[in-house]
Amino acid sequence: MSRTLSPGRWRGLKSTSDDNGKFTIVAFDQRRDYRNMLPPDTSYEQAVKIKREVTQALAPPASAMLLDPYYGLWPAMELARGVGLLMTLEAIGWKGTDTAREIFVNPDWPLGKIKRFGAAGAKLLVFYHPESGELAARTEQQMRDICEQCHAYDIPIFVEPMSYSLDPGVDKSSAEFAKARPEIVIETARRFSQLGCDVLKLEFPMDAGFDTDQAGWADACRAISDAVDVPWVLLSAGVDYDTFDPQVRIACEQGASGFLAGRAIWKEVAQLDDAARQDFITTTVTQRMNRLCTYAEAGTPWTAFYQPETVDAEWHKGYQALPL
Repeated sequence: MSRTLSPGRWRGLKSTSDDNGKFTIVAFDQRRDYRNMLPPDTSYEQAVKIKREVTQALAPPASAMLLDPYYGLWPAMELARGVGLLMTLEAIGWKGTDTAREIFVNPDWPLGKIKRFGAAGAKLLVFYHPESGELAARTEQQMRDICEQCHAYDIPIFVEPMSYSLDPGVDKSSAEFAKARPEIVIETARRFSQLGCDVLKLEFPMDAGFDTDQAGWADACRAISDAVDVPWVLLSAGVDYDTFDPQVRIACEQGASGFLAGRAIWKEVAQLDDAARQDFITTTVTQRMNRLCTYAEAGTPWTAFYQPETVDAEWHKGYQALPL
């Protein structure tokens, strides 16, 4: 059964998806990770310039761009008409410890500022493990509260739960964690779909470094689609494009509503000089994006999950005003 969306959240999802209700969104909200990718002597102005170049080249075909408040002002101001804007809500890193990570919202960039800036939606990264006990329960309640705040502002929220290891002796990139990863990702998706988020931004449920069976990949992606009752999109989590390409194809064939990805599409540009970067963006980066967009065509439109509110001529009288 489809859920009902308020007018602002409906418009936000319309603004960030393509004409067929699929999300083909480029993420360029990286801050510290992006800075670390650049040569050490790169100026703030040059870092902004690179984001502007990528944004101008990909929006469109991107249905929306996900940007940050540090380097993203001018790229957001220059977005082409018809391309939606998502803004990141989280701070850099996480609170807590490596094996007990807590939600960390940017205190200098709260939801009210994102709404005031004119973004069509917000995105929040949440580190989460379903077996973390009291911490998992507390994180889930925090997510309910944040989603309720987004609903009060009538802005959709894209939630990105990111798994991590609870055992300091087991790295997330290890074979041991890879075995548990499908169950962790699927169970996390199931739980988060019930917390009030409008779209889930999910990591691929299989670790391609240890499992290359694409039939198994398809089964795991279908298990996500069966577990959730909200749209989900695939993130790239920094993998190379050659790995991400079949992941997007399979995820969309198995029910994903598109992708919301960054580094797999554009990460090489950070190390190129001006001339080489321009050539790489207009050829390789653009070709990658166009190919991923064709995969998204097979996905499930977000409108399969939602319907707009039924209203009459008096609806605006009860529509909540934001505080000045």
